[in-house]
Amino acid sequence: MTKEPPFPRHFPETLSGNLRIVEFGERHLTPRYVAWLNDPETVRFSEQRHRVHTMETCRDYFAAQQASPNYFLAIEEVSAGTRHIGNLGVTLDENNATADISILIGERDLRGRGLGLCAWRAVLSAGFEHLGLRLATAGTMESNRPMVRIFEKSGMVVEAILPGRFLWEGGETGLVLASLRNPNHSSTLSSQP
Repeated sequence: MTKEPPFPRHFPETLSGNLRIVEFGERHLTPRYVAWLNDPETVRFSEQRHRVHTMETCRDYFAAQQASPNYFLAIEEVSAGTRHIGNLGVTLDENNATADISILIGERDLRGRGLGLCAWRAVLSAGFEHLGLRLATAGTMESNRPMVRIFEKSGMVVEAILPGRFLWEGGETGLVLASLRNPNHSSTLSSQP
């Protein structure tokens, strides 16, 4: 007897404001996308800063994500046509009904406009409502203040700051770990006093 996977194979297309969250596809594998990953400012707070990316390495990553149970998502701006502006990763822990979420806004001209927060909230909501996640987690460098603000504004709780976990720009910076529980998940409800 084959065990059914606890999460659907496909992430539901999600709309939020002028953003659409969709599964990353071949159409998103463009030179522009590769350029984001090689832009020191874009990957300043990411471990991607240690790598040089090519279309081939990006295609390999895409194939690996498709073969995994995780979700690799594209953020599209749809107000004036469709423009790929960033990505989200949802790494599943199926046994514990949790997911670790990450985000990258690749288009420099769109940063600081709240689009990252909008996309983040949309994925949290879809994860809780459509996937049945019990808990969402995330981590970032302590020096990545914009990401820490996204955690806070989306209702995530900072659970720990692990000092000195990253070498960054000539010094050390900590790792901020945050989480958000699904208030409607049955195991969360049953564990309440």
